[in-house]
Amino acid sequence: MRATYMYAPGDVRVIDAPDPIIAHSTDAVVRVVRSCICGSDLHPYHSMPPNPHGSSMGHEFVGIVEDIGGDVRTIRKGDFVIAPFAWSDGTCDFCREGLQTSCRHGGFWNSGEVRGGQAEAVRVPQADGTLVAVPVAEDSPLIPSLLTLSDVYGTGYHAAVKGRVGTDTSVTVIGDGAVGLLAVLSAKQLGAQQIILMGRHKVRTDLGLEFGATDIVAERGEEGIAAVRELTRGDGTHVVIEAVGHMPAYEQAVGVVRPGGTISRVGVPQYATAPIGFGTLFGPNITLTGGPAPARAYIDTLLPGVLDGTVDPGKVFDREIDLADVPDGYRAMDDREALKVLVRA
Repeated sequence: MRATYMYAPGDVRVIDAPDPIIAHSTDAVVRVVRSCICGSDLHPYHSMPPNPHGSSMGHEFVGIVEDIGGDVRTIRKGDFVIAPFAWSDGTCDFCREGLQTSCRHGGFWNSGEVRGGQAEAVRVPQADGTLVAVPVAEDSPLIPSLLTLSDVYGTGYHAAVKGRVGTDTSVTVIGDGAVGLLAVLSAKQLGAQQIILMGRHKVRTDLGLEFGATDIVAERGEEGIAAVRELTRGDGTHVVIEAVGHMPAYEQAVGVVRPGGTISRVGVPQYATAPIGFGTLFGPNITLTGGPAPARAYIDTLLPGVLDGTVDPGKVFDREIDLADVPDGYRAMDDREALKVLVRA
């Protein structure tokens, strides 16, 4: 089969790779119908140590079940399935608590013997706990929106849930990438009346307005902080969703959060230390939360709105390419020519 591997910063190749096969009785093999490139894939694209063997790529995909192990009970051959970006057994204590990203028998794509989703097929461990079957055809117009449930929609929703967004909360979302935009949509769904989106790309912020943003702040740094505070009578917002992962975004979050408020981080942090002292978080009683979204936990909640057309999170995809063109897709996203790239396997 053909699969995407990254060998060094900026070096993405689509190569021939072994076809996946059932390795354990709880596995499934999924033929990928659509995958995509994530903003978090750009972090190794900028900084990964060179690897002569390459690293498989991709953690978001939907597809058709081609084979199952002997102990798989809830998934059948021929099912169209959504694969969350972490695989999990669905039965351990963490899974039962809705934290599948900490599953005692789970993991993440592209680790160990488990390969990635930017490929023609994937071996899925713990198929019963991981995969969600959906009654749609593989040519359904809903496919892009269903694919967002693999990661970015669930991650945006997780950010809002961890921030405790509700009808009495104001929200600032930092970052106009796919996760930030779907955090706007999620905050709107949870009842937020004021949603300030901080972003500089008009096409993206226009989509943010469509998803429910009430205000757009294009400025960054101290100017951006001042603009948000002007919109909130000097206080800042109850919740700040940081959907970027770089230190300037964290510093901006600290600058616009209201005393007693919450910063919810879902941008993969590209730093190991950050200010949390008296003058930043401790003194004003700020809660810091977030982390990798247990996307599997949110699919049952978010799926009905996608299926009935109430929401259309698939609008974050603004370019579709063939698997062979994935290297160009990475370049387009890195150059901000594309918001999020959909990949036909």
